[in-house]
Amino acid sequence: MRRALSIAALASAGICLATPLKAQDHSGHAGHVMPKANEPEAAEAPEEPVDHSQMDHSQMDHAAMGHTTPPEAEPAAPVDHSQMDHSQMGHAAMGHDMPTAPSKDETPPARALEGPLHAADAIWGSEAMQPSRDNLVKDHGEMEVGTLMVERFEARIADGEEGYLWDAQAWYGGDIDKIWLKTEGEGEIGGSVEDFEVQALWSHAIAPFFDLQAGARLDIEPETRSHLVLGIQGLVPYMWHVDAALFLSDRGDLTARVEAEYDQKITQSLILQPRAEFELSASDIPERGIGAGLTKVEAGVRLRYEFTREFAPYLGAEYEAKLGDTADIARAAGDDPTGVKFLAGIRFWF
Repeated sequence: MRRALSIAALASAGICLATPLKAQDHSGHAGHVMPKANEPEAAEAPEEPVDHSQMDHSQMDHAAMGHTTPPEAEPAAPVDHSQMDHSQMGHAAMGHDMPTAPSKDETPPARALEGPLHAADAIWGSEAMQPSRDNLVKDHGEMEVGTLMVERFEARIADGEEGYLWDAQAWYGGDIDKIWLKTEGEGEIGGSVEDFEVQALWSHAIAPFFDLQAGARLDIEPETRSHLVLGIQGLVPYMWHVDAALFLSDRGDLTARVEAEYDQKITQSLILQPRAEFELSASDIPERGIGAGLTKVEAGVRLRYEFTREFAPYLGAEYEAKLGDTADIARAAGDDPTGVKFLAGIRFWF
């Protein structure tokens, strides 16, 4: 009997060992539950290369495998929208409505035109506001200003000759109309004045950079003579300042003068100014030593240094030549019709 029980116990133990562990019931071990750990993904084992050397591909139909290059896709034909019926589409509900822009010809309401021309007049009265409006007009284009500019006040040194020259002008007025006074003259240092003239002109702007000038000129030396004057003054392209005038004397002599100058800045204070002047006459004027045609040419250069914009001393040189019949008259009088003069002077304005 004892042997039979021992055999039965051994048989039960063998069955338990033969059963897979996963088939055993672990529900009674609830207290032993552990959270699942994040297991790293198992690395895939590299596949061994397949040896195709012994394979016979001769019987394979590769054309049927779809390995051929597909044909190029043809561009899609354009869609014809002409036959589409858009009448049933609710475009009004799409929010595409745009506000109507105001028309340019819409007139303001009638009340906008009521009341005085200037709103301040309704409070202070037109008489009290008129001086303020006059000042406003002056500040915005009708302000009257004046300037005195001495372009040249210089000593002129030549071979055996020492002289001086002045060239000044002053004006007063607004942007459109001005009154101009001009004066020029020259003489010998320690001697008498040889030429002296004064002009009084009315100037009217005919372009943004040009004025038309008309008036009278009075020659005081070498002899008293009066002229009517008509000319223009202003800036031509490339910033050349030009002053050109016709003169008709009380004796019927018609002459002209053209001056041109240009300020070339070397620095903000050092300025090189080339200058040229031409004089012409329509007829011979023997008592003035002038022949018909182009009578005289002056061409020179001045280098000035502006200590301030209002004051600048300068040095320079100028070539002067009498031409044509005027040169012949000078030679007959024993004078040299050409010459070079060295200059030293000041330019100032206020």
